[in-house]
Amino acid sequence: MLSAFVGRWGLVILVIAGAPLVLRTVRALLRGHFASDVVATLAIVVAVVQQQYIAGLVIVLMQTGGEALERYAEGRASAAVRKLEEDAPRIAHRLTTDDTHTDDVPVEDVIVGDLLLVRPGEMVPCDGEVVRGSSHVDTSRLTGEPLPSRATAGTTLSSGCLNLDGPLTIRATATAGASQYSRIVELVRSAQASKAPLQRLADRYAVWFTPATLVVCVVAYAMSHDWSRVLAVLVVATPCPLILATPVAIVGGVNAAARAHVIVRTGGALERLASVRTAVFDKTGTLTVGMPLVHRVIASDGISDRELLRLAASVEQGSGHLLARSVVRAARGSGLQPAQAEQVEEDAGRGVQGVVEGRHVGVGSSGFADTLTRTLAPPGPDVQRPGLFAHIVVDGERRGMIEFADQVRPGMPAFFADLAGLGVSRTLLLSGDSVAHTMRVAAEVGIQDARGDLSPAGKVAVVQHLVNGGEHVAMIGDGTNDAPALSAADVGIALAGHGGGITAEAADIVVLADDIRPVAEVMRIAQRTLRIARQSVRVGLGLSAVAMLFAAAGRIEPVAGALLQEAIDVAVILNAVRASRLPAPRAGRRVGPVLAAIHG
Repeated sequence: MLSAFVGRWGLVILVIAGAPLVLRTVRALLRGHFASDVVATLAIVVAVVQQQYIAGLVIVLMQTGGEALERYAEGRASAAVRKLEEDAPRIAHRLTTDDTHTDDVPVEDVIVGDLLLVRPGEMVPCDGEVVRGSSHVDTSRLTGEPLPSRATAGTTLSSGCLNLDGPLTIRATATAGASQYSRIVELVRSAQASKAPLQRLADRYAVWFTPATLVVCVVAYAMSHDWSRVLAVLVVATPCPLILATPVAIVGGVNAAARAHVIVRTGGALERLASVRTAVFDKTGTLTVGMPLVHRVIASDGISDRELLRLAASVEQGSGHLLARSVVRAARGSGLQPAQAEQVEEDAGRGVQGVVEGRHVGVGSSGFADTLTRTLAPPGPDVQRPGLFAHIVVDGERRGMIEFADQVRPGMPAFFADLAGLGVSRTLLLSGDSVAHTMRVAAEVGIQDARGDLSPAGKVAVVQHLVNGGEHVAMIGDGTNDAPALSAADVGIALAGHGGGITAEAADIVVLADDIRPVAEVMRIAQRTLRIARQSVRVGLGLSAVAMLFAAAGRIEPVAGALLQEAIDVAVILNAVRASRLPAPRAGRRVGPVLAAIHG
């Protein structure tokens, strides 16, 4: 009964299931793409001609199963460009000619010279120059610099900046389509389009294995004139180890990476990561904490650093400003308990004041401190140093300052030693921050090649130059300004601890923890995964080669060959599955921002 069923329906089932595989392989050959599917396709065709339907169906099952595993390993395509476009400003508040009210218009309707109102919490819709108002703006989406910058009349702003404190009136200097944010969108789109497709590991082995198989088929037919022997050779030579070993190992590697809190978006990314020898890093938020922390407290005579910090934190508790939150965290992290402030008043973007335990305390910019100070003399020469400071006034006298700085993440020397041990021979630091700050961080972590004052396009140019020079490059970053460079690199790795967004969408690999050290862990996982995949492929092909010789000699029939190939497949799969049983990440690897220690 089984033979009757196979004879009646076997051909129909085999043609329906195998035709798409055969047509796809033929189209690929016409385009010059020589892949591991060629032997499988020949086996299906010869199985139909020889009416060996069971053998053909086994081949179809293995082929389609391997492709399904490969699709699962690769995951969904990146939506980076779409996400960027969704985040872009849609509406601009254009001031009327008499400056009395605003009209909400699509950003596409803004022309050069228009006056636009940008309210607190809104993104600057197009490049422009501030003509009225005073505020702080967050430029981290564009430059990666975490410290808010002051915007007053005459300040030039790029689209994509976020207005934080007060309303600003800007004069448009470019249309929305020609502004900085739109240029970033186009950079991501062009970088992704120019990335060369990965040649699958299986296809690289197929370049020599497939011709060798065809030679054995020709010899077998020349010796016997028996097409059954040819089919038997094709069946045992069908590269199921090629088709199955790599995707099974990569799925295991992807799962192992997930246990290390790292999401690998495509199987190809894991393959590329295993061969990376050049690592390019963003600075802010990648090698550094990515937010302004209290670096030190500078107190005048008569008051301790700790007491000054406690007083400042007491009034800052009522403010939602980024620097205010940093002051409060630093005080509590140093074991201080801020007092309850009364009569708190905040001048948005300038400072905050209140009464703490009967003393009037003000914290803010130098100009804000001047309005509260009876004596304008600074507490010391440090006031002239470049940097970001909050000035503190107590009962009408300047009593000191708090200095803020972005700090290098802990554990960086050990991290770079891990990378060197994994074969990364060259490291670069690229930043939109100043050259001086970039060089300081590079020296602290041990990177020799550091470049500052780079725009997103500048970062892309450096990465593309490395890739075009034949280097296998990984780019690691965390900001919107890094997205084009992440797309241009062989492997883009994003730190999503600061929110992810477009950076995560543009990346091939996403680190979920706010910690760069899992990058070394996932690189170790990638290298071992590829070693296991290659081992499985080589062993499987070796066993298939031996079976081909027996089939060519007439010792193995086609159906028996299909069953033998199944046994080889099982052995290959069991070996490849070992990639999913990699050791779990070591404990204590997730480290959050570290507050500066304040000593009295």
